[in-house]
Amino acid sequence: MKKTISLDVNGATYETAAEPQDTLLDVLRGNLRLTGTKKGCETGNCGACTVLFDGNAVDSCLILALEAEGHKIITIEGLADASKLHPLQQAFIKYGAIQCGYCTPGMLLSAKALLDRLPRANEEDIRKGLEGNLCRCTGYKQIVEAVEAVVRGEFK
Repeated sequence: MKKTISLDVNGATYETAAEPQDTLLDVLRGNLRLTGTKKGCETGNCGACTVLFDGNAVDSCLILALEAEGHKIITIEGLADASKLHPLQQAFIKYGAIQCGYCTPGMLLSAKALLDRLPRANEEDIRKGLEGNLCRCTGYKQIVEAVEAVVRGEFK
């Protein structure tokens, strides 16, 4: 039986209906049409569905939508402001940290959570912070270099 829930996503409040078994991923993509959050393994192993949940990077495929009520959720659509890309997005473009782009939203949000927690992260910190995100195209080198560039202050 569907239940109406109120979700705080990217600073806006959304009223939507969800079944008890619906994941946050399902509701973001299906109900709210925020399709930047990607559906991958649906088991919490690939990171394609990563969102920020009260500032922490989480796999939205593992959270029931009903449990998300009362929490602040940021998807990739909420990372940039209206006038320009987030520094991480700028760095990913400049450093070629995107190829097919499927993992990119999850990588960016995991990197943001890491840098919010550890602004002077080193290479080891970055690699550990991105551990839950799989990329089959770039080989991670460019992704790590892009995050390091943000740490160095190359992008504002």
